[in-house]
Amino acid sequence: MIMGTVTVPIIVVGAVDASLDEKMALIQVALLASALSTLLQLYAIGRMGAKLPTIFGVGFAYVPTLTAVGAQYGIAGILGAQVIGGLAMMIVGLFIKRIRNLFPPVVAGTVVLVIGLSLYDIAINYMAGGVGSESHGSVQNWTVAIVTLVVVLLVSQFARGFLQLASIICGIGVGYLLAMFYGMVDFSAIGEAHWFTAPKPLAFGMEFHSAAIISMVIICVINSVQTIGDLSATTVGGMNRELSDRELFGGLLGNGFCTTVGSIFGALPTASFSQNVGIVAMTKVISRYVLALAALFMLVAGFIPKFGALMTTIPYPVLGGATIIVFGMITMTGIKLITKDEMSSRNVTIVSLSLALSMGIYAVPDSIGKFPDMFQLVAGGSPIVIAAFVSFTLNLLLPKKTLADEERERRQIELKMSS
Repeated sequence: MIMGTVTVPIIVVGAVDASLDEKMALIQVALLASALSTLLQLYAIGRMGAKLPTIFGVGFAYVPTLTAVGAQYGIAGILGAQVIGGLAMMIVGLFIKRIRNLFPPVVAGTVVLVIGLSLYDIAINYMAGGVGSESHGSVQNWTVAIVTLVVVLLVSQFARGFLQLASIICGIGVGYLLAMFYGMVDFSAIGEAHWFTAPKPLAFGMEFHSAAIISMVIICVINSVQTIGDLSATTVGGMNRELSDRELFGGLLGNGFCTTVGSIFGALPTASFSQNVGIVAMTKVISRYVLALAALFMLVAGFIPKFGALMTTIPYPVLGGATIIVFGMITMTGIKLITKDEMSSRNVTIVSLSLALSMGIYAVPDSIGKFPDMFQLVAGGSPIVIAAFVSFTLNLLLPKKTLADEERERRQIELKMSS
């Protein structure tokens, strides 16, 4: 939970070229937001919160959109768009019963698949040392990244129990020690950081840009679909029952509320942590008290800037080696979602066309270079927007045919041809 939470602001800071103080502040607020959003989901306030054993935190799914918006409008542009995105989440929660059927697995899975694919360049650049680094692409950077990755793989595949679940932390630990040996770790930020501080509202400013808002609203709505899946997996896998309407409504409403309010203090948007859902399903530990202890640990860490400063000392190759496997898992999650539906010609068309257009334009941004600037940011800055639009639209327009329907049509055509 910690590494997933702090890595997102570190990636965003790299995209917006923020200062070290801003980097530390974003990490601090991310820890606080993750803790408070988890506590809200565990115990609820009024109708907000699912009251389920689930972990929420700053999510990786937002990274492509955050980096695209941040590169254009800075942190203030991200936070302004996030206010509207959080409100969109709450609206989805209010009407979730009526619109849930508009996001079948073939649509949600396509978007999640594209999210994973669009994160690979970030991981590779980190493994190489970070964009703009003087040592970018050096053998030393790749050695640290590969060692980190190998440790994560070995621990996740051959260890058992808690050690297996902590494979990413083990990999980062070994990679960090190797980076220290190479002299790649700078501890000066820890000495300069305070022992205690509280976040200040509007410390990063807040700006509202239509292109940024459109991008953020789309990814927030899509993330709501992921939240539905994670909450459902929690109740089915950990509690052997279906998700109730009250839990679904409260979970989405609470996540939207935290995303909106968090933006005032500089916290990036929150999401359900799928990896923690897997832990709950595997261990069957569904005590909210246990998960609350994890949230309280995050809360304390969020008030201690020296902890945030320690996180900033992790070299980029270590982060890249540890996160590339996480990004790969996101991709596989998308594939699993897609294959929940039949692989009919209709569904294959939806996935393939959405994937081709979104990743193609993302790879060749000049292909829409003559379009208005707002369209370029919304459509070209992040492939998620195009994937969501194309898959959603095709799902509505294409006639719904099962494999059985297609086979029946094929036989009818063969009979007509033979006669």
